[in-house]
Amino acid sequence: MDNTPKGNRLHIALLGRTNVGKSSLLNLMLGQDMAITSPVAGTTTDVVEKAMELLPIGPVLFLDTAGLDDVSELSGARLKKTAKVFDHADVIILVTEPDIWTDFEEAVLAQAQKRKIPMLIVINKIDLRKPSDEHLNFLQSKALILTVSCNDQSQRQHYLETLKQQLLEVAPADFVANSSLIGDLLPPGGLAVLVVPIDLQAPKGRLILPQVQTIRDALDNDAMALVVKERELAAALANLKTPPAIVVTDSQAILKVTADVPKEIPVTTFSILFARQKSDLAVMARGAAAIDHLQPGDRILIAEACSHHSLEDDIGRVKIPRWLRQYVGGDLQIDTSAGRDYPDNLKNYKLILHCGACMMNRREMLTRLRKAEEAGVPVTNYGVAISFLQGVIKRSLAPFPAALLAFEDEQRNHATL
Repeated sequence: MDNTPKGNRLHIALLGRTNVGKSSLLNLMLGQDMAITSPVAGTTTDVVEKAMELLPIGPVLFLDTAGLDDVSELSGARLKKTAKVFDHADVIILVTEPDIWTDFEEAVLAQAQKRKIPMLIVINKIDLRKPSDEHLNFLQSKALILTVSCNDQSQRQHYLETLKQQLLEVAPADFVANSSLIGDLLPPGGLAVLVVPIDLQAPKGRLILPQVQTIRDALDNDAMALVVKERELAAALANLKTPPAIVVTDSQAILKVTADVPKEIPVTTFSILFARQKSDLAVMARGAAAIDHLQPGDRILIAEACSHHSLEDDIGRVKIPRWLRQYVGGDLQIDTSAGRDYPDNLKNYKLILHCGACMMNRREMLTRLRKAEEAGVPVTNYGVAISFLQGVIKRSLAPFPAALLAFEDEQRNHATL
């Protein structure tokens, strides 16, 4: 686990018309010919992702997209993928040419403003033509601008330093001061006991990403982490001189863990920690209350942030559907989506259950919540839903009073309907 996960990186989307130099700008920033460049329009056929460390900003992910005005064959699918970049871009860099501003650039600006995504404008090819003062003034009224020649390697460091300063100015505050996973729940020197089942879904020889990130966050906040399997939890607690500040478990073991942990010790799940960091835990808590009102035959969406081969007892494809069917007392229509393959029409669903989104950034998860809200569909999270289905949701939400209150309020509202 040497690399920062994609979901923890600042997502920077490069947008612009074909052949304005998006890939050339990416190569200039990276200092390498990673992206394909060509004078032929439409060379970039898919969204190209490139991760790098951009100090002092930190880990970033550049998203190089297909040209917005690509009219070549197959361009429809390309443009659809380019449009989806708005769902998870934290910052947009719009690449243009001197003294050219078309409907394509105006459309990007309008979409960025609508979604409240900060934007920088890079004017490329200044070695061929200098932008007029009138054009510069026009663009400065819309966003921060940077003039570059991607062919001039001698100015690379200057361009890079200027870009970094502009990114620091516009980067979302929740990235610059990224919220903690568990550190704010632990006093300095405090102990978190992490319960990690080793089952069919556990990768051979390593821990999964949410577990690794939780351990690292505890260490970053001068706290300690004790990792045990669910069968050793009771013995581990008995051997401690002082109780831990919190116990965090894989959602699948929440029922056994809450039974083994004394009531005075807070308990939650890795998935709930990620719901808090990556999205809006109160919204997820309210969504769990909707499970009570599901009926046999209702249509459910189970959404996963990453693509993986499902195993015989997969949590999202097997266990959660089984628990839901048992709870409602009948069959349900259950659709699944993986990665960025997310349905455009959500109105047909009665409920959306989302994974912890350890592979997504916060903006993309909030975009998904917004789409669900616009469709009038409640959305919840694996960990919150499993805690509800196991009858221990109030215990697993207790460390987060606002989320617990949101769940209880929603339950009361449903009861009065």
